Amino acid sequence: MSASPTLTMRVQAMRYEARGVVSIELQDPAGAALPEFSPGAHIDLHLGNGLVRSYSLCGAPEARHSYTVGVLLDRGSRGGSRYIHEQLRVGATLPVGAPRNNFELDESASHTVLVAGGIGVTPIVCMARRLHQLGRAFTLLYCARSREEAAFVAELQAYGDAVRLHFDAEAGGPPDLAGMLAGQEPGTHFYCCGPGPMLQAFESACEAHGYPNVHIERFAADPSVEAVQEGEYAVSLAQSGMEVKVPAGKSLLDALLEAGIAVDYSCREGVCGSCETRVLEGEPDHRDGVLSKAERAANQSMMVCVSGCKGKRLVLDL
Repeated sequence: MSASPTLTMRVQAMRYEARGVVSIELQDPAGAALPEFSPGAHIDLHLGNGLVRSYSLCGAPEARHSYTVGVLLDRGSRGGSRYIHEQLRVGATLPVGAPRNNFELDESASHTVLVAGGIGVTPIVCMARRLHQLGRAFTLLYCARSREEAAFVAELQAYGDAVRLHFDAEAGGPPDLAGMLAGQEPGTHFYCCGPGPMLQAFESACEAHGYPNVHIERFAADPSVEAVQEGEYAVSLAQSGMEVKVPAGKSLLDALLEAGIAVDYSCREGVCGSCETRVLEGEPDHRDGVLSKAERAANQSMMVCVSGCKGKRLVLDL
C-alpha cells in the first residue's frame, strides 16, 4: 500500500440508517478541525483487518469537526463492509485518508438532476443539501429495492417536490430512467451514483437524450473490466528518466511498484482515483470507473491501477 498521508480518527458515533446501512461519524481525537471537502468527495478508511475501503462523505462540509459516511453491508463483502458492521465500534481509532473528489458538483448549473441507487445516495444527499443551501434548482430521484433499505429518506423528503422516491418492491420493478430523465434543458447537469446496471442505464438514457453534462460515481469496479492486457508495452517516466516494461498479464501499477516507483494508490479497482497519473504521450487503454467519456478521449490522465496502453509506449509524468 502506498504511503499516502492519513489522519488518525476516532469513531464518535454509529447510527442505524436503514436495513443493512449504518452511518459512521469520525472525529479527530483531540477535536482538531478536519481538512475541507466538497460535495461528492470520499475518504479511505484503513480498517483493522488490513483492508482499505473508500466511502463517500454524506455529512455537511461546513461541519469541520467530523466526517460522516454511510456503509451498506454488502451481500458479497470481501471483508470491508462486514468488518465495519460486525467489528468496528464507537471509540475505536483508525487511519483515514484525506478527502478526494472525483465527483465534483457544478454549483453554477442552471438546473441539476441527481439520481441515486441504494447506498449511492451518500454523495447525492450531500449534493442536495448544498444545492438547497445555495437556492439552486434541482430534482432528485432516489431508487432502492424497498423502503426499508433506503437511508436518509427523512432528510431528502424535507426538500418536497424536488425529490422523487422509487422503490422496486412497491413499483413492481426498476425505474424507467429514460422516461424520467426526458425533457431537461441543455444546460442541466446530471449526476448518478449507484450499482453498475443503474449507471449503465443512466448513461445510456443521457446519451439518447443528447445531454452533454453527465457525471457518474462508481462504488464498485465494473466486473467486466480486467486490469491486465495481452500485449507488452513500455512506459517512459518523464521525471525519473526511467523506462519500465509492462509484460502481458501484469498491471501497470504492479510494474511501476516493482521498479521502485512511488505511486499513490488505494483501491486497485479503478474507482477511488488515488492513482490518477498525468499522461504526456501515448494512448491509454482506459478501464477505470472515474474518468468521464470526455476525459478519457482527452487522454490527459489515467488510473494506473487498472488502465493500460493501446499502443506500444506511454510517457507518464512520474
